[in-house]
Amino acid sequence: MFPPELFHKFQQAGVAAVLTIDDPAHAVPVANALLAGGVTAIELTLRTATALESIRRIRAEVPGVLIGAGTVLNRRQLEDVKAAGAAFAVAPGCNPDTLRAARDLGLPFAPGVMTPSDIEQAVAHDCKLLKFFPAESSGGLAHLNNIATPFAHLGLRYIPLGGITAENLPAYLKSPHVACIGGSWLAKPDVIKRGDWAAITAAAAAAIAIVRTVRPV
Repeated sequence: MFPPELFHKFQQAGVAAVLTIDDPAHAVPVANALLAGGVTAIELTLRTATALESIRRIRAEVPGVLIGAGTVLNRRQLEDVKAAGAAFAVAPGCNPDTLRAARDLGLPFAPGVMTPSDIEQAVAHDCKLLKFFPAESSGGLAHLNNIATPFAHLGLRYIPLGGITAENLPAYLKSPHVACIGGSWLAKPDVIKRGDWAAITAAAAAAIAIVRTVRPV
């Protein structure tokens, strides 16, 4: 589902910011703040009525950021985010109907997995980049390594999300199964609402410093 070039961009990014934006006026400033700190990939969740407009604005005004949509649950949402210019879509779960729709639409898609059965479902629909969610509450890195090992020969890679912080980020980045980390701590909704772009840039820069230490370019 993910073309090699896009797959490589996630590997290079190391960390992708996971955002929920209530006001589209914040979309471009937060994207620029993240980019200033070195974060080049964003998963913007469809948890607000204005999410699609935020995706459109980032796509149009911040070309240095790879913008995608998260919490994508059905075909209609896939169609909407593709029309808005999202480069990829991510789901919290592994719904076969949504997997088929993403494949039909030609939209790079990372389903959420937590069990070997989830992974088998994703593989059956040609997915090789998978979201490991919720990461920490489902057993963390030890659980990921256990469920990923039987499928390692297929070249699958994972984006862990949920409970990951700057403190446990290095351990996840060292795993050969991990392509990129979903960073929901980089730009929390309350920080976005008060427009503290400097704090977001600082958090992004700190995360990227860890990425470059663990994965030297």
